[in-house]
This record gives sequence, C-alpha cells and structure tokens, in this order.
Amino acid sequence: MARGRGGRERIEPSFGTARGGMDLRAMPEDRPVVAVAAPEKPPKAAKPRIEPDDQEAEPRDMPRKQPKRRAGRAAAAKEPAPKRRRRRGIFGRLVVWGLTAAVWGLIVCAGVVAWYAARLPPTHTLEVPPRPPNIAIVAADGSELANRGDTGGAAVQLKSLPRHVPQALIAIEDRRFYSHFGLDVIGLLRAVVTNVTNRGVSQGGSTLTQQLAKNLFLTPDRTMGRKIQEAVLSLWLEANYSKDQILELYLNRVYFGAGAYGIEAAARRYYDKPATALTLQEAATIAGLVKAPSRLAPTRNPEAAAARAQLVLSAMADQGFITSAQARTAIAHPAQASRTAASGSINYVADWVMDLLDDYVGKVETDLIIETTIAAPLQQAAESALNDVLGRSGARYDVRQGAVVVLDTDGAVRALVGGRDYAQSQFNRAVTARRQPGSSFKAFVFLSALERGMTPDTVRVDAPVAIQGWRPENYTRDYRGEVTLQTALASSLNTVAVRLTSEVGPRTVVRTAQRLGIGSPLQANPSIALGTSEVTVLEMTGAYVPFANGGNGVIPHVINRIRTTNGRVLYRRTPVNPGRVVEPQYVAMMNAMMHETTVTGSARSLRLPGWTAAGKTGTSQDFRDAWFLGYTGRYVAGVWLGNDDGQPTKRLSGGTLPVEIWNRVMAEAHRGQPPVDLPGNWRAYGAPSRAVPGEVLDQPMVMNQPGQAPRRVAGRPSEPEDRGDVIRPPPGGGLFERFFR
Repeated sequence: MARGRGGRERIEPSFGTARGGMDLRAMPEDRPVVAVAAPEKPPKAAKPRIEPDDQEAEPRDMPRKQPKRRAGRAAAAKEPAPKRRRRRGIFGRLVVWGLTAAVWGLIVCAGVVAWYAARLPPTHTLEVPPRPPNIAIVAADGSELANRGDTGGAAVQLKSLPRHVPQALIAIEDRRFYSHFGLDVIGLLRAVVTNVTNRGVSQGGSTLTQQLAKNLFLTPDRTMGRKIQEAVLSLWLEANYSKDQILELYLNRVYFGAGAYGIEAAARRYYDKPATALTLQEAATIAGLVKAPSRLAPTRNPEAAAARAQLVLSAMADQGFITSAQARTAIAHPAQASRTAASGSINYVADWVMDLLDDYVGKVETDLIIETTIAAPLQQAAESALNDVLGRSGARYDVRQGAVVVLDTDGAVRALVGGRDYAQSQFNRAVTARRQPGSSFKAFVFLSALERGMTPDTVRVDAPVAIQGWRPENYTRDYRGEVTLQTALASSLNTVAVRLTSEVGPRTVVRTAQRLGIGSPLQANPSIALGTSEVTVLEMTGAYVPFANGGNGVIPHVINRIRTTNGRVLYRRTPVNPGRVVEPQYVAMMNAMMHETTVTGSARSLRLPGWTAAGKTGTSQDFRDAWFLGYTGRYVAGVWLGNDDGQPTKRLSGGTLPVEIWNRVMAEAHRGQPPVDLPGNWRAYGAPSRAVPGEVLDQPMVMNQPGQAPRRVAGRPSEPEDRGDVIRPPPGGGLFERFFR
C-alpha cells in the first residue's frame, strides 16, 4: 500500500487469482487469426506448420493476390539473377584487386623514383655546367684556322643557324620536341611496342631534353637508376629553360663523332665550314650522326652516312619542314665530306700552338682566341706543293714524307707544314723531328771561315782528304783542284768544307751555328762540316734568316696575341731583338756565295722571276735526307724530304724535289709584293777572282790525332777543342734556348 497526497493511503488494483479474482486471459477462440506473408528465404529455410483450425479461421474475404506475390518472389529467387550477381562480384573483386595492385605499384614506383631522385643534388643547387673552353686559332688576317679544346668548336646561337639545321635534328630525334614536357609518353610507348615486336632494343624513347640531361649531368651507364634520374633532370630542365634554350644547349653539347662536340665543331670537322653555312644535305648528314657518331661518320663510312641522311630528309618532308621535291633533290645530291679539315696541314700549326699555350697563359678556363702569324693562302700553297710533288715523284725517288717552313725576316712563321697527311700521322716533322741537314749546314762552316779573315775569293784545293781513316768524298766523286770558296760552296764540295772546318775548328763552326739560332745539340767533330748533327727544319730555317735581314738574329714565333672572347688580352707579343749576329760585310759575302748556288751551283733549278734569291742545298749520307734552305730579302723557306724510318731514298738530292717545292711556295709568298734586293753589297763579291797567295793547300789533308797539339794550317790555328764532344747552347745564353726548350 502506498501513501497518496495528503498522507492518504492509495489502493492498487489487483488482477491476481490468489484471492479469488477473475481470470482475464484470452481464450483460444477469442484470438484473431492474421495472415502472414512467407519470408523471402531460399527453399532450404524451414516452413512454419499451419494447423487446420487456423486454416478454417482464415478470413474468406482476404485478397488472394498476396500469396501470388509471395509465389512471384519465390519464383524470382529461382531465376538466374543470383548467378549474375555472383559474376559481377567476381569482376568487382578483380577490379578491386587490380586497383589495389596499381596503387601499391604506384607507391613502389614513387618510392624508387624518390630514392634515385634523392641521390641527385637539390634542385635549388642545380645549374647547367659550363661548356669546356674552346680555343679558336686564327690567321694573321683574322680568318679562323682551327679549333682546339675538349669540344673542337665554338658555341653558336640558335638564331644564327639556318632553319634546316635544328629542323633536321628535331625530325630524326624528337618530332614532338615542342609539344612534350620533357618526357614523350607517346614516343616511349611506341618504342616499347617496337622493341617488344622486334624482340630486342631497337628503338629508344629518349627526348632531346633527356639526352641533354644525360650529357650535362650523368654518366653514360645504361641502368634503370640512370634513366630515372635522367627523367627527373629532364623535368627540371623543362621547368627552368625554354624550348629554344634547351635546343641551343643540345646543339652545342651533343657529340657528333671524330672529337667534335657541338654543331660548329662537326661542321668544321666534316665540311671545313662554319655551322652557319651548312647546306640542307650537310645538316641532314650531321643530324643523322647522333644515333651512332663513330659508325656513321661521313669521313669513315660515307655510304652509311648517306643512307642515314636520306632517312633524315624523309622525316623532314613528313613533318613539313621541307617539301617532297626538296627532299628528292637533296637525296639525289648527297653531301661530300671534306678531307681538308681532317688532314689539313694547319692541324700541325694548331698542335704546336697548343703545346706553347701553357707557357703563355697557364690553365685555360674560358674561351680563347689565339692570333697567329700564319698567312692562310701561303699555308695552303705550302701544303699543296708538298703533296703534289710527293704525289707525282715520291714513288720514283722512294720518298714519302716532307716538311716546309716559311718565315719572314722578323722570324714570324708564315707557313708550317709538318707532314704529308695529318690524318695519317700527327707527328710534326717541321718542329719536332731532328734530321741530318747535310750540306745545308755548310753555310755555318763558310761563315766561320769568312769571320776568320777569308773571302769568297779565297782559294782552297779540292783534293782527297783523310781524317783518322775517314775519307770524305764529293757528291760527284771527282776533284777540281784549286777553287774559290764561292765555287766550293756553290758546288757543295765536301773536301773544301772539311778543310775549312779543320782550319777554324769544329767548335767554332758549332758556336757560329748556335749564334745564328741552332738549338739542337751539335757534335764538335770534323764531320760537323757535312751536317752530321741532327737539327729541326724550323731552327735551320730560322738560322738562315740573318742572311736575309742583314745580320740580325731572330726567334721564330707563331703567336702574336691571346685574348678572351670578350676582348680581354692575356698575352701580346713584344718585339724581341737578339741583336746582330752577323756583321754586314759577312752577310754580303755569304749572300754572294749562296746566290751563286742558285745560278751555277746545286740549286740552279731555282725559279723566282723578278727576285734575287740565295740558298743552299743539303743531302745527308746515303741520301736519307734532302734539304733546301733558300731566301730573298723578304722571306726564308726551308724544305725537307725523307722517310720517317730513316730508310734511304733513291738518290734524292736537295737540288731536285726540295727546290721544286720551294719554287711553288715562294711564288705564292711573293705574289703581289714589290721586289727587294738581298741585303749588303753582295754584288761586289759576285764574280770569282784569282786565288789568294799563301792560302792554298796542295796536299791531301791529315787531321791531328786526338790529344796531339794543334798544328797551324794556312797561317791560322785550329782550335784545341776539336775532340768531337757535344756542344749545347750555354745555359741562359743560347739564342733559341727559351724557344726550343
């Protein structure tokens, strides 16, 4: 019992029967019957049991459609629909699995890319490395002669090139260059399909940007990591440079074979012209080299290069860069590579300049222009003369090599040819090779005699001579008896030269040669009279210059100025005056005697109309070397012919082919210049006179034995140092010591 409001008790109703209450539960007959639809379950589900009373109690007015719906749903459950749902489920699972695998694949690829990208420098520190310095070597008139350096050519601007030059490269290497973002997806897929079809790597998918990235930043390794880094760097290049800038960088960096990096180097190397002058055919050939520079080089495999160029021209026509008619015309007239650029003699000069460069400017860190003393037309004339004469007569005399040097009266090198074919041999026979000068060395013997008081009219006997068992003979193997020094030099009589060397002393002859410019070690022995000590063509030519300029010593030089491309001068040659090395009267006497050589002597085949010339021939023992040193009042030229292995020629003498080459070279050197005479009053000694009394040796000459006291011959003592020792220029005092170190 509960308390109500006001404290009054509240009585709760009770329905229990414990105290005799009524039973309020419903009887079975009072329960209504409700029809329940059958559950939508598979037939396997258990069916509810239905009592008969329940069926009778079912209302009769209930609609009959409801069981039909139940039946329809059951029938639908038996239709093939569940099977279709099962197939969609399998396909869906495959899609899910595929998407999951793709996501994980992307994650793995991203990780791999990130791994290799992390090994690259940070992008904010990346920069295009500077191009290796190029060294342009130019002639005295400013025309370009050659390029040296790691690239082999100067950089060029894209706008300065003919349009067909970059178009050829784009057509064959990257036709979608201006539309992709650094990676050509279409080209890559095409390359994959082609490679799979051909069962091998036959086609690449790298863009020009990728190739540039590889050349600038990476090694040439063909690995997956390198390709990934290449792609990353390509995107960086595309983000930081315009398409034209990328194309210009590529044109100036790509390797075209034969040591040529960049389009300018390739144009010079293969066609001996600047890149701005390339024709359509030449541009197509060079563009085709990128695939295989060495194998397709036109100088090495012209047939393969031409076939590749046809593909390039066809690609250019397909892309509308040129018309079909232009392509057909270009294919019908393929480019012809120039051998001049590869084998040209100017390369000997360029190599020599590079050898000297370090002494002038040290380490090269920027592009340089070296202004030389070379006269380009004269250089070409010297090269042509040497090649033509050897090509026509070399086999007859069994001679294969030669060298030519031309100097002006100040010692400037105007032309220098170091060999017959630079492409076959880069050995510089004009600067480096030392050969016996033969009778051309007699100029120093006779000058020594003149400086000891003799004259061109002094008489000596041409007769047999014996020196410690050595019996030198004349070229003709006959003897003339009494002759003047002028006749003896003009006719190159060996016996007289040996007698004069004995009178003045071999050491005097050596010192005379060194004073005039010979820097090679010389043997101070009697045979020095016949040029048995080896010298170079350059120093012999330089030693003859004092006869042409009036007696002043010179130092042969080839570099006038060195400057950077922006005009900063690093070196400028200042005149060097070694001073007078021969007195004027002796210069005049020597010119008179050596002029006679060109008139009646061994060099009488010399031809230089309008000019007075002088010189001396030389032939070494067994005809191994043939020389001619000749000069006018403007130029001095030296020519040497022989074989690199020292093999004797077939009686080649200095008065034959060397004089012929000299004639052609000096004709070009003097073209258009007013004639000048030889220095000194040489004509006063132009005609032989009577013999000088008391100066004639009428007996065969016998030299002193080593260690014996010197004997007086013809009133003049021989020097006590005639022991055959090697004499070198004194330290710091030799005229060419600094130059020929």
